[in-house]
Amino acid sequence: MQYVKGGNKVKVSVITACYNRARTIDATIESVAGQTYGAIEHVVVDGGSTDGTLELISARRGAIAKLITGPDRGIYDALNKGVAASTGELIGFLHSDDVYAGSDVIQTVVEEAHSRSLDALYGDVVFVRAEDPNRVVRTYSSRRFRPSRISWGWMPAHPSLFVSRRLFERFGAFKTDYAIAGDFEFIARIFARPSFKYGYVPKVLVKMRLGGVSTQGWRSTLKLNQEVLRACRENGISSNYLKLFSRYPAKALEFLVPSQ
Repeated sequence: MQYVKGGNKVKVSVITACYNRARTIDATIESVAGQTYGAIEHVVVDGGSTDGTLELISARRGAIAKLITGPDRGIYDALNKGVAASTGELIGFLHSDDVYAGSDVIQTVVEEAHSRSLDALYGDVVFVRAEDPNRVVRTYSSRRFRPSRISWGWMPAHPSLFVSRRLFERFGAFKTDYAIAGDFEFIARIFARPSFKYGYVPKVLVKMRLGGVSTQGWRSTLKLNQEVLRACRENGISSNYLKLFSRYPAKALEFLVPSQ
């Protein structure tokens, strides 16, 4: 990855998929537009919002590189559209309920990826109250992730993951027949036999509002783990429900020591 400090030679594509997010989309756009790094391409994919989201996006059109509108077959189809339309060398995903934790996130990511010659880079995220983004209720640390722990259901926090475009070209896009765990499946696919360099940044990169599809109660938890088990099996990773559910006591600790 070529990077010249001060020259911003690496273009970073940030993909945001949204549908009826009038309450939060402006903050998401602003957090990308407010980054200190100068070569960012923000691609927004809207699935046909009817709540005023498109009007808000249009009002901020100058801050967005590309806007793709129209029906899709779910969030992973929308993300694939964004990747296909993007031109950046490094690709990240910021959901329409989320914001970057600081204005230097992309700068940090590019500098770390360059200095360590990484093809994939990830950090931490915090979950915040939907009505109060400054109130942290849970910290998701990606520090514990190792490829060997995929079979236990562990993955780096997806909104904190930045991936070289060549990995999408090599391994393919998100599978659109997953409802919740398409991001896990993609991570399992590329990390099952990693032949690239990846690394962790011990820094909170993203604030995620509670209430997403994967945090909506026991039914979504069951669906998530069904898809996680399927993803492991499809990628030749031995797993079972006992292993997957055994990670929850450790995940419960994330609520005890939230970080600001």
